[in-house]
Amino acid sequence: QVQLVESGGGLVQFGGSLRLSCVVSASTLNHYGIAWFRQAPGKEREGVACISGSGASTAFAGSVKGRFAISRDTAKMTVYLQMNSLNADDTGVYYCAAEYLGGCRRHLPETDFGSWGQGIQVTVSS
Repeated sequence: QVQLVESGGGLVQFGGSLRLSCVVSASTLNHYGIAWFRQAPGKEREGVACISGSGASTAFAGSVKGRFAISRDTAKMTVYLQMNSLNADDTGVYYCAAEYLGGCRRHLPETDFGSWGQGIQVTVSS
């Protein structure tokens, strides 16, 4: 397992943007599929976005397509989640997750990922 540390959360106004960062303690990102999940109050955790170990493949939940982007900086061992046009439904605790030699399946099942960060709060105010 690897350690993952999220940062960049906070309070943002409706329609605003926020960028989350996930620093991965591994020798290289190239072996790890990395995903972002979120959990809203009273709801189950859901997959938001994923990037494959090669960086060539990504996947997004339908609710965030066109608004969120996932990218990575292999030199900084960091994966980013750029979130734009935020609304109240985007409020929740966001988690970074990793899986060795993992890919990005379409429905982003959380059981595909074995290492998790502690989570970070994102709150969108209206």
